[in-house]
Amino acid sequence: MENVNRILTHPKYKSLLKELNELERHREFCNHTLEHFLDVARIAYITVLEEGLNYSKEVVYSIALLHDIGRVLEYNYGVDHHEGSAIIAEELLEETSFSKEEKALIIKAIKEHRREAEDELSKIIYKSDKLSRNCFNCKAYNKCYWKEDKKNNHIKI
Repeated sequence: MENVNRILTHPKYKSLLKELNELERHREFCNHTLEHFLDVARIAYITVLEEGLNYSKEVVYSIALLHDIGRVLEYNYGVDHHEGSAIIAEELLEETSFSKEEKALIIKAIKEHRREAEDELSKIIYKSDKLSRNCFNCKAYNKCYWKEDKKNNHIKI
């Protein structure tokens, strides 16, 4: 997990994560914390394993760690967070030993994580992002803008 740890310990990533936590300090629901990123990573990687797919743990975890970090750009400059996350990811991935193909796969999944995309890995990230939300235990459940049928009221697989 050398590349994942390079991302986690990168000064820019740490600074952005801290800023994101500060920007969302008054947000009542669905904060974009390191815990959320790791929940997405774990759910996505479990899905990869259960479906017998050939995506490395490092690629999956890197996507999850980076998929919402662009919310800092969204809050500060109005950039859609999936685009902002891709911009940040491109810079941080330069500090890793991922291949060109792996970097492209990571960027694509980040860009497409907000909708159910065509490709397999983007679909997994999209679904994992949604499944990571513990709506059934949320203090702001009634204020949430998610439609009732989209809320996670039960554990799903």
